[in-house]
Amino acid sequence: MSLIERYRDRLPITANTPVVSLGEGSTPLISVPRLSERLGVDLWLKWEGANPTGSYKDRGMTVAVSKAIEEGAEAVVCASTGNTAASAAAYAARAGIRALVLVPEGAVAGGKLAQTRMLGARVLEVRGSFDEALAAVRALTARGSFVLVNSLNPNRVAGQKTAVFEIVEELGSSPDAFVIPYGGGGNTTAYEKALGELGLETPLYSIEAADRPNTLASAIRIASPAHRAAVEASRARVWAVDDDDIVAAWLELAREEGLFCEPASAAGLAFLRRETELRGQRVVVTVTGHGLKDTAQADRVAPPMIAVDPDPDAIADAAR
Repeated sequence: MSLIERYRDRLPITANTPVVSLGEGSTPLISVPRLSERLGVDLWLKWEGANPTGSYKDRGMTVAVSKAIEEGAEAVVCASTGNTAASAAAYAARAGIRALVLVPEGAVAGGKLAQTRMLGARVLEVRGSFDEALAAVRALTARGSFVLVNSLNPNRVAGQKTAVFEIVEELGSSPDAFVIPYGGGGNTTAYEKALGELGLETPLYSIEAADRPNTLASAIRIASPAHRAAVEASRARVWAVDDDDIVAAWLELAREEGLFCEPASAAGLAFLRRETELRGQRVVVTVTGHGLKDTAQADRVAPPMIAVDPDPDAIADAAR
């Protein structure tokens, strides 16, 4: 069942909305016992890397593109640090319309760019930052030629809130805290909206990079979050983690629990490794994107390969 069909009564969907779906949502909620013991929390991970394009962005994109088609759109546009680009390209291809994607030059992981290009989007590298690319996209959409599918589109936020619904349904109640990465703030806005709709007072922790413009976690490398005012006005508690903390958490998740995410997705775990205020509580950390999104950073931090001769003794020695 598509995400839209599952939550139709909680989404801005009408009988005339054509459902553009790739089977998004219903992602695993995974208990991680070793990390739970190490961090002193009952830790669960919402594994959003299981979405069709490998990130949580698909939750919002299915709604945004479906509504765009309902309104007669022939093309969509976004500015992106990578995941929105891939998702927009995929859902536009599914819908049979054009996708235009603007990315900051030299600042997007190669895996995400390859994915977006393979999915048929027209990709433009902007000589500037993500924030400058977003400003240009907003000016373009004001002319009426394209539909904006960044998280400034409320249909994106509506779709992304469904992650909270799934978590609460699977656990049978709300956790003691939600922890998510914070880049542009669209997902924080979505989680806040879901908590309000469910009548929950659960704390929401939004974790940003300490050095936003230069972090290795390219998915949250956004100097001026588009939703900053909304985040500041929300119940979200914003914390910053540095890149060393992100890398340590990223490696620990892969080696201890067998889950390979992209660097930005480890921000929530980096927070739990540094802070103690949630000790003893049941915590859900949203892991927003798959590790295959950014293999260049993985190559940089993972142990090197070892060259051996095709000899059993040499292999046994190297395995020690």
